[in-house]
Amino acid sequence: MRTAVLGAGGQLGADLVDRLGPHACPLTRRDLELTDPASVAAALDRCAPEAVINCAAYNLVDQAEAEPQIAFAVNALGVRLLARECRRRDIPLLHVSTDYVFGLNAPSRPLREEDPPGPLNVYGTSKLAGEMFVRAETPQHLIVRTCGLYGRPSPTGKGNFVRTILRLAAERDEIRVVNDQRCTPTSTADLADALLLLLDSRAWGTYHATNAGDCTWYEFAREIVSLRGLPTRVVPISSADFPRPARRPAYSVLEGARLTRVIGRPLRTWRAALADYLAHFPNEPS
Repeated sequence: MRTAVLGAGGQLGADLVDRLGPHACPLTRRDLELTDPASVAAALDRCAPEAVINCAAYNLVDQAEAEPQIAFAVNALGVRLLARECRRRDIPLLHVSTDYVFGLNAPSRPLREEDPPGPLNVYGTSKLAGEMFVRAETPQHLIVRTCGLYGRPSPTGKGNFVRTILRLAAERDEIRVVNDQRCTPTSTADLADALLLLLDSRAWGTYHATNAGDCTWYEFAREIVSLRGLPTRVVPISSADFPRPARRPAYSVLEGARLTRVIGRPLRTWRAALADYLAHFPNEPS
């Protein structure tokens, strides 16, 4: 099935393109401007896909607080354009969303797809709006919320948490990481496999897809340093000790039972995925 992958230059997009092989139509921002109706239509005309996977997003979480109009133009209105084009062509759309649609009055248990959302920041609100547009505009849709993605270095140079921790650990004797935000960091390799199985299922709806288990960012950083055998000390701090423009959810662990039922297996644990990532990219310090 020929599949257009928006955001093909990013970590998740690159893994999807690799797995799709000759069936992929990779689209970067040079190929498609998500906020331009003519650009979206022309790119899909060139690709003539049988399905679309949207990994493209404005994901500068803190910067979105200062420029909400740009975040909404891409993550909400641009997604509406894409959904309308998919409906017009009668092809399915798989749209990647985020755990940041949650955070307000979240329960202290893994969040289910039907739990009421409550974003705490502009980025999360814009992504939630995008989800709503997808549901409203095209019946053949899959909305997949995920969390804390890390994968191979992308051609755009955008890093990830693992690479940042390795870089800081190489430069410093001590690093300080927040220990009051609990979620599930997720390997893009594992997520890409799950997304393609889900797309093949045609079981339309909303899904949560992350590696299994949960941790704080401090616990994740400590595991990165430990697996690499580095002497750097990792110190837990509170979010108040590391103020940022955008509020983050204190708890945004996503339950993956619905996805497991559809694709026939759960994603492996975050610890196993991280160990595999570090084994395959042993010399990636930044």
